[in-house]
Amino acid sequence: MNHVVFRHRRAGFTLVELLVVIAIIGILVGLLLPAVQAAREAARRMSCSNNFKQIGLAAHNYHSAYKQLPTQCGGSRPPAGTPAADPRTTGTPDQGGGTNHGFLGWLVGLTPYMEQQGLWDQISNPSIKVVGLPDLQQPNKWNPMGPVPWQLFYPPWMTELPMLRCPSDPGLGLPAQGRTNYAACMGDSIRRQDVGRWDADLQFTGNQEVTWAVIVKTEHRGMFVTRDATRFRDVLDGLSNTIMAGEIVTAIGDRSIIGEGSFNHGNNQLHANPSLCYDNNEIDPERPKFWCSNGANCTQPNLQAAGGSRFRGFRWSDGRAMWSGMTTILPPNREICQQGGAQAAASVPGVFPPSSRHQGGVHILMGDGAVVFISDSIEAGNSRAPMVRAGANYTAIGSPSPYGVWGALGTRANSEVIQENFN
Repeated sequence: MNHVVFRHRRAGFTLVELLVVIAIIGILVGLLLPAVQAAREAARRMSCSNNFKQIGLAAHNYHSAYKQLPTQCGGSRPPAGTPAADPRTTGTPDQGGGTNHGFLGWLVGLTPYMEQQGLWDQISNPSIKVVGLPDLQQPNKWNPMGPVPWQLFYPPWMTELPMLRCPSDPGLGLPAQGRTNYAACMGDSIRRQDVGRWDADLQFTGNQEVTWAVIVKTEHRGMFVTRDATRFRDVLDGLSNTIMAGEIVTAIGDRSIIGEGSFNHGNNQLHANPSLCYDNNEIDPERPKFWCSNGANCTQPNLQAAGGSRFRGFRWSDGRAMWSGMTTILPPNREICQQGGAQAAASVPGVFPPSSRHQGGVHILMGDGAVVFISDSIEAGNSRAPMVRAGANYTAIGSPSPYGVWGALGTRANSEVIQENFN
């Protein structure tokens, strides 16, 4: 009898076939990862835009209620003659008290319109809550509208609001007090950008304030004016043609030109040339997104010391431009260049372009509530043209913005026609 032997070949991959499959999978993953990253950034960018739309809606609701926009650098005044460092102004963690010294930013008044009624109630009423310490004991309490924005022990100023954060921005936590990625548009000129028409202690002393009031009325041409109220009726160029606010990054301590400002420049020199920091060779030529750092081919600028809360976007409650303001002088994602002021460098006026971690541009909130994406390459005129200011060495008051379409978008009543569609 013949026996038929059946040989069963075991199914499987040879080594060569396995290596080919692995190579193909590797190629597919390499092709897929950039697409996944792009999709994630697109989602973050959409979320950022939605946050900005909600802020715009809140601003319109605020205007409907109060017939004006929230004031940039508004709030309560200290007792007459009280210096800024006096405990009656700053408040203390064991006794509370304090006034905000007229430094509250535009976002504070919007909190009840951004579904933050609980936070607004804490700000607008006497409060005994303290950050990191036992609550105050009566009769000690924080005054309504809170102490100065740099008071670390006042809970609202240390609160991080999700609606004020762009998901693409990696900044997180201390030393920031409560970050914001959205800043009010303060126009195309910077004189008295930090204090407006008032003296530093918010007391009216006479002729100086009259002179400063003229400066503010003629040179502060943005949607928001420091320590002064603006209304939609003041926007003669049309709400759809005027920037209300812009996106900003929050600093991460990396010497970035968009997160940290170079200060200690002469006022007149900076007003005459907004590109002063660039022309002083303060930007690293090998890494043009960063300030020079002991480089042989560039000049090391004056920057804030490490630590503290004096970097871009670090205080959502503070109305000064470093923290919650922007200008339409240099185009988006250009360097922050400031005047003198070594004692409180973040407080001094400067050129504060909008900025973002998105590729190629920034989100801008227009006066009508529309959110548009503006390219870094927007037509921005002459970046070395003098700012609008009284005096023979500057652009004459009442002139068209010297900063092209970008500057025109930042002025509220300059009768400049915008022919481009940014939607």
